[in-house]
Amino acid sequence: MHIGVIAGIALAAVLALIGLFKLMWRVAEPNEALVISGSAHKTEGLGDGMGFRIVTGRGTLVVPGVQAVRKLSLDLNETQLSVDCVTHQGIPLRVKGVVIFKIGDDLVSIANAARRFLDQQKIMPERVHIVFAGHLRAIVGGLTVEDMIRDREKLTGQTRAACGTEMEKLGLIVDSLQIHEIEDPTGYIKNLAMPHAAAVQRDARIAQAEANRLATEAEQTASARMAEATRDSEILQAGYQAERDKAAATARQAGPLSEAAARQEVVVQETRVAELEAYRREQQLQADVRKPADAAAYEMRTRAEAERDARISAAQAQARETELAAAAEATRVTTAAKADAAATEARGMAAAKATRVTGEAEAAATEAKGLAEAASARAKGLAEAEGIKARAAALAENQEAVVAQQLAENWPAIVRAGAGAFEKVDHMVLLNGAEGMSEMFTKALTMGGAGLGLARQLLSTMTPAPPADPTPPTPIPVADA
Repeated sequence: MHIGVIAGIALAAVLALIGLFKLMWRVAEPNEALVISGSAHKTEGLGDGMGFRIVTGRGTLVVPGVQAVRKLSLDLNETQLSVDCVTHQGIPLRVKGVVIFKIGDDLVSIANAARRFLDQQKIMPERVHIVFAGHLRAIVGGLTVEDMIRDREKLTGQTRAACGTEMEKLGLIVDSLQIHEIEDPTGYIKNLAMPHAAAVQRDARIAQAEANRLATEAEQTASARMAEATRDSEILQAGYQAERDKAAATARQAGPLSEAAARQEVVVQETRVAELEAYRREQQLQADVRKPADAAAYEMRTRAEAERDARISAAQAQARETELAAAAEATRVTTAAKADAAATEARGMAAAKATRVTGEAEAAATEAKGLAEAASARAKGLAEAEGIKARAAALAENQEAVVAQQLAENWPAIVRAGAGAFEKVDHMVLLNGAEGMSEMFTKALTMGGAGLGLARQLLSTMTPAPPADPTPPTPIPVADA
């Protein structure tokens, strides 16, 4: 029985303590400050004996009946400004704006605001309006309308700077100050803006006229381009139509053109075949006629030259043999005569007989020598006659070759004789320089050619005489030289 009572009492005591603690414990919200008064408190930064304690952002114990707890809001506040002012020019204006303010977050600002607005927080906007209205009038009085219009930020900055000290004493800070509107009951600002408005209107009209002109030009240009595009389109269409007509005409002419081209190709091929056939015939003639003829002519020339050389060599050998035979016979006769004379002399024949024999021997030797010389002369004459006949035959067959051979043999003398015309010349003037000199020497050197022509003329008018020997030797064929 006692245990249950004790447990109930203990439970009641715990509950009472919890209720007492909840009653005594106060917590400051983030946007408020607790001002606790009723006993002396020491607050850092505020000095001693202030008489109240400030708590922000945390909880604290408050003794009921001994201490009083009140809340001071730290939310933003605003006040609308509508202040009648007079400018430095004496022009009345009405400035409208808005001031956004709050109690400062530091303990000093909270303490200053608590002393002034703890029970009168609703009248703070009115008090702030009064402060700003006074300073705004003073600042506007030192400015002109033009300054206020052109540099409104200057008006705002001077107003905030002028109100800063007083707002700090009130524990307030200004978050924002905006000048919304400047009303002009006298119409000064409107009149001030009229020249600019007129200029702007003028510029607007000019710009509009320029825009209209540009638009008109653009429209005309667009119309011209449309016409140009239409023209180009029609030209292209006409060109395409012409190409189609040309293609159709070409298609119609394709058959005759292809046939003509085929005939032309046939003619070209036939012409090529004819040319090849002519070339083949020419080559065949070269191989079948000209080459064998040249070979036969060369063979005949070679054989004639060989026979001529053989006959000349035979004639020379025969003449030499005759000469040697005559000399041998004379030597033999002389030797025999001497032997006979010696024998006669040895046998003691008479001197007369010996003399006669000797004379006869000498006569015989002389006769033998004469016979040998005659035979040699006859052989030489026969050889010369054979040479003359061979030359005559050569002249009869190829006069130009023989004459050319003779001229070639005597060419140095001919050139020397032609050059002798310039031997006595001391000075010579040539009108065409080296070319003239070359022509003169060419004429001198071609005198042989003139001689060759003259020889040809003479040979053409002459007929060779028949040989004197009734039994001429076989003619020797002479080839072209």
